Amino acid sequence: MNSRVVIKSSKSGMTVILDPDCPFPELLEEIAQKFKESARFWGNVQMALMLEGRELTAEEEFRIVGAITDNSGIEILCLIDTDANRIERCEKALNQKLMELSARTGQFYRGDLSRGESLESEASIVIIGDVRHGARVTAKGNIIVLGELKGTVHAGVSGNRDAVVAAMEMAPLQIKIADLSLHSGEKGKKIGKGPILASVENCSICTKPLKKSFLGMLNFN
Repeated sequence: MNSRVVIKSSKSGMTVILDPDCPFPELLEEIAQKFKESARFWGNVQMALMLEGRELTAEEEFRIVGAITDNSGIEILCLIDTDANRIERCEKALNQKLMELSARTGQFYRGDLSRGESLESEASIVIIGDVRHGARVTAKGNIIVLGELKGTVHAGVSGNRDAVVAAMEMAPLQIKIADLSLHSGEKGKKIGKGPILASVENCSICTKPLKKSFLGMLNFN
């Protein structure tokens, strides 16, 4: 019987190629078995994950990540989305949603922030531009960057762990949400591909590809 799950690894992360015709429960079982059997080979590592071969719902993606992490010492840092059309649709939907929110609240900034510049907000803020190396943004609510995030951001500065940070491209020096922080570890290193959301889960900051289903998390009230 041909394998229904093929695993490929590289310096940039791991690709799992999935049989497009296999029933998902059987596919999930094989993923769990493969990673359980190879757990010693992988050891304790942090990796980006790319899923190829079939269309998956957000729930199926999370179940696959769970099957991998539950049966090995691998920590999945992010899922990389390779569907250019889907990324473009998500970016357009995100732009439209955030522009509606910013128009209602008035909390938005147009333009790039360069080294040495800082921006503070008493609420949430949408930045229509880039946050470059050496720039800093702080807000009591969410921080949304409709551009590239390379500087330092601190959302939920008043202790709000429900705040989020999102950017069309994310390569920050540091992200802070409330009292928690996440360091990139390497200047200019991108976190994932395309729009990324950073939020607090289990008392730590996690990053995920930003899909349309996440838009409901952005509360600007």
